[in-house]
Amino acid sequence: MSTESGRDLRALPKAHLHLHFTGSMRSATLTDMAARRGIVLPDLLQEGERVHVPADERGWFRFQRLYDAARACVRSEADMRRIVDEAAADDAAEGSGRLEIQVDPTSYAPFVGGLTPALEIVLDEARAASARHGVEVAVVVAASRLRHPLDARTLARLAARHAGEGPGEVVGFGLSNDERRGDTSAFAPAFAIARHAGLASVPHGGELLGPTHVDQVLDQLEPDRLGHGVRSVEDPAVLERVLESGVALEVCPASNVSLGIYATAADVPLRALAEAGAQVALGADDPLLFRSRLVEQYRAAREVHGFSDTELAQLARGSILASRASATTKDRLLAGVDDWLAAPAG
Repeated sequence: MSTESGRDLRALPKAHLHLHFTGSMRSATLTDMAARRGIVLPDLLQEGERVHVPADERGWFRFQRLYDAARACVRSEADMRRIVDEAAADDAAEGSGRLEIQVDPTSYAPFVGGLTPALEIVLDEARAASARHGVEVAVVVAASRLRHPLDARTLARLAARHAGEGPGEVVGFGLSNDERRGDTSAFAPAFAIARHAGLASVPHGGELLGPTHVDQVLDQLEPDRLGHGVRSVEDPAVLERVLESGVALEVCPASNVSLGIYATAADVPLRALAEAGAQVALGADDPLLFRSRLVEQYRAAREVHGFSDTELAQLARGSILASRASATTKDRLLAGVDDWLAAPAG
């Protein structure tokens, strides 16, 4: 291992593939939205502290309650546009050339006239923010395991109507929330709708539950990328299957520690995954709650796991190649990675 640490990680071109809409909010933005509506936030959100819960159902409930409290402050088109714009600005400042932000429009629909307007607001602002900040912002529509699988089919059809690869288009379909809830197979029809429209299959899996669940997700949802997937490392056969399937892993180290999956950043099996040959795309997941943005994930790879700049460049390449960006965009970002690595460390 190396502890080489010369090049600026913010200057490293990268793609950000695991960022949730509400969870992307700046703490100051949440505070402002809550104050304008007279909403009293839970103490943890007011204090700006990092969430840290045990990896059990009670811990997830605590996390979800905080997330729901933040989401309840988003009640207008202006709020939604602000979140997208600021997410794009923050990613651009961290060297991200491609952001694929994940949103379930269901919670925001009542405030803007329905599911379709809710999604179209996000898409429209994604186009505008892309031009404003110089980072391509595309969208992953995500269903929730806590809702009926028929709701997922509705979202998949909505996502399919906006499918594309460029800024302000839907590039993927996901499934989020507590992996221990719901029947994974029941969501397969929704993912079939999405795949038929050319969308990437990007469900969560292999974080709260272990490698057996990764197997189930591979069988039933046919992922192109797996949200988290870190616990596939616990079973060599499952990890080999992930590798053979070409499934990229959206690894979010700060999230893994905050949700109690691993006790410390050093316990996250990032190096084991990389050395096994997994295609890894680092993500921040929910920086509003975990207090750690994209560059911090790369910094942890360098400082905690001993990744050299050459290895960090490979992580960035993996994120770019796993994105649904156009070939032109990928080539441009990959060339930028090569330039970053060719520059003197200093």
